[in-house]
Amino acid sequence: MATTVKELLSAANSSVPKLSPQEAADKLKAQNVLIVDVRDPSEVEKTGKLKGAVNVSRGMLEFRADPESQYHDPAFQRDKTVLVYCASGGRSALAGKTLQEMGFRQVFNLGGFKDLAEAGHPTEPATSAS
Repeated sequence: MATTVKELLSAANSSVPKLSPQEAADKLKAQNVLIVDVRDPSEVEKTGKLKGAVNVSRGMLEFRADPESQYHDPAFQRDKTVLVYCASGGRSALAGKTLQEMGFRQVFNLGGFKDLAEAGHPTEPATSAS
């Protein structure tokens, strides 16, 4: 049975709580948090990213999050609260649901980078290690 993007997004938005920029402030200050920017590196190059965020493009997320993968990023620990964002909130919702399916229990969608930056969340330039 075919599934549409609309249906995938609906399921993801039902499963992964979306935080307002104000709600995100408290989560961003907490301990044991992983902030994940799932935009493509070319997007991050143009705008920067939230301070402390790890940039993992949506297409590489599963590989970076899985400890069994040769591409695993040790920043991905299942006991951390994971805060995911993208350009507008769609990719981050899908990424959040994927992370939940991979065993991450505390996953939140921060929505779009522009809204977060405009709300005053600290940003930093992209780095070559992003």
